[in-house]
Amino acid sequence: MPRMLTLCGFALFALTTANIVAADWSPEAAARYLDERQKQWFEWKPAASANGPCVSCHTGMTYLLARPALRRVLKEEQPTIYERGLLARLRSNVGAKPPGALQDVESIFAAMFLAREDSRAAMSADTQKAFEQVWTLQRTEAPAKGAWKWYSANLDPWEHPESSYFGASLAMLALGSTPADYQQRADVRERTTALASYLATSSERPLHDRVALLWATSTRPSALTDAARTSLIAEMFAKQQADGGWTLASLGPWMPHPDAPPAAGSDAYATAFTVFALGKAGVASSHPGLARGLSWLKAHQDPSTGAWPAVSMNKHRPAGSMEALFMQDAATAFAALALIDAGTP
Repeated sequence: MPRMLTLCGFALFALTTANIVAADWSPEAAARYLDERQKQWFEWKPAASANGPCVSCHTGMTYLLARPALRRVLKEEQPTIYERGLLARLRSNVGAKPPGALQDVESIFAAMFLAREDSRAAMSADTQKAFEQVWTLQRTEAPAKGAWKWYSANLDPWEHPESSYFGASLAMLALGSTPADYQQRADVRERTTALASYLATSSERPLHDRVALLWATSTRPSALTDAARTSLIAEMFAKQQADGGWTLASLGPWMPHPDAPPAAGSDAYATAFTVFALGKAGVASSHPGLARGLSWLKAHQDPSTGAWPAVSMNKHRPAGSMEALFMQDAATAFAALALIDAGTP
């Protein structure tokens, strides 16, 4: 009987602990923060165009990734007006994105998000158009053969000269969301081979961009060999801090940024993106390293804003400016995704 009571007591403790863990971050607050930031983004003139606001890496792409997941958790019935607006921008001129600095970026984003909207068994006409342009824009000459021209403003982590590797990883992620018969087409296989060859040139790439390739294995497992996947995951865990998080520096190497705010200790964006990618790659949330990363995220949501605080790694931004919160937007989106994927809400 005492042993039975002990087991019952342990079960009750485990259940109580699970309930506490499930309540120690707020999806509602994260959704409110992200929605408010989109309201500001849609009103911000530098992001505006006749077809809707720019789908940026930091604020737009991450919102389109996170908000549907939050909507499911919160049992909301309809996409937000901002989801619809950003998707409308991607659908505009689909397959014929005009030349310019963002042409390749928007073409890959259109393929990525429109493929997610399709069923896995069928491909919409818009998605087919998006991929047709993606393949048309794919580079055919070394040293970037198989990749795309990515927007560069000498800003880390998404807009630096080497960010084409990040963009190519997203293209692989998008491809993995298409029906199997599309991926097996001879012309698509030829393009995919070039893409895979480019992604194999991973030496000295920032770990951040290689983490994006690990993310791509969630839809296309062959994006990494088993040995390369195991090695990359081990490298990521080797960079984990004693408190369970990751630093921005650990995801480099980065360009020098003399005017960057001082960075000390684990960072919300670095931790959220890494934990998210590890989960997407199939690392179990019970893995000791991933569990510590998830615990770090649960402990660092700002209860007053719903966000995971983060600042620019490039330069001091004026307090209250739109740019000052770009890293925080991305950190909040990936933190929410990582925690939802781990089943914590």
